[in-house]
Formats: sequence, structure tokens, C-alpha cells
Amino acid sequence: KNSEVSGVMAEADIKPKSIYHAKKWSDDVENLYRFQQAGYRDEVEYKQVKQVDTVECWPETGFVKKLQRRDNTFYYYNKQRECEDKEVHKVKVYVY
Repeated sequence: KNSEVSGVMAEADIKPKSIYHAKKWSDDVENLYRFQQAGYRDEVEYKQVKQVDTVECWPETGFVKKLQRRDNTFYYYNKQRECEDKEVHKVKVYVY
């Protein structure tokens, strides 16, 4: 599935209007968890910082497959869910 972030948004320096913590797990929370583990707010910030148009995702699940951290090391993620229930409340959801 394609993300809702358009190329136009990634070029402008978009800042979130508000933020809240995830209450329950979802596909979106899973991907946010992966971006935040790699040191980014979300896909918008990742695309701004890394100047990329797309993020590599698993075709089967749509979850993020690999991310490049700010220090240029790579994080590789599994096809399956990685964000455990006890971690869900730590995930920050940004509203634009």
C-alpha cells in the first residue's frame, strides 16, 4: 500500500500540528515505530532528511523494510510485526 505522504509534502519543511501516543497497534503504528526506532518522527521527516521519494516496504505486509539512520547505518526490519503491545504506548503519532 502506498503511504499518504505525497512528494509535495516531503519537499516542504512540514511540521506536525499536534502529537499523541498510540493506544492500540495498527499497521500505521507499526511503521511509525520503525521510523522512530531509526531516529525519525515519521515518513514525512525521513523523506525530508534523506531526500528520497519512496521507502522500501515489504510487499506482503506493507511494513517498512529498511531505513537509513542519520549516521548512514541501515536498520533492517522483519516482514512480521515488531512493535510489541508493551511498546505501542511509546509510539508518537503526528498530526499534520
